[in-house]
Amino acid sequence: MTADDAPDIVIDDVRRLRVLAAALRGAHVAERVLPAEFPRVWSVMGDLEGAFGRFQPDMRSVRVLRTDGDRIEALARSRYGPRAHFHGVLRPGWCWLQSRFLVIGMAAAAEDHDRTRVALTGGVRVPGRAALVPFGARRELEEAMTRLGGLVRP
Repeated sequence: MTADDAPDIVIDDVRRLRVLAAALRGAHVAERVLPAEFPRVWSVMGDLEGAFGRFQPDMRSVRVLRTDGDRIEALARSRYGPRAHFHGVLRPGWCWLQSRFLVIGMAAAAEDHDRTRVALTGGVRVPGRAALVPFGARRELEEAMTRLGGLVRP
């Protein structure tokens, strides 16, 4: 079998997020199917300067500094005071942001016409290593998922 004979395998953004998180020691992925269409769900998840801070428990504000296609640079401020300068990718269904000490990953994929599978990961990263500090991340991700579900309910 050659590469030309191999079947095309397509993975959606939620599966892609699972793969990336699996490469980060200590990462947890919160995943749910929400009873809302993809455009409605992503309009909340992808609104970094608006709705994002309403469902992410730790975020007080995010300011987008620069975009270039799907590349993004943003400054975020935690509810607890610290700031983070993020670089990453934001496009429909996919967001991956990294700063020196933080990782935020979000993905969404249409499940059917009125349901959307969403996944969140993130936390404090260990600089220079593929690892996240797992302390409190699971609880915060589950809280974010609950808040997100409340924001997109019809």
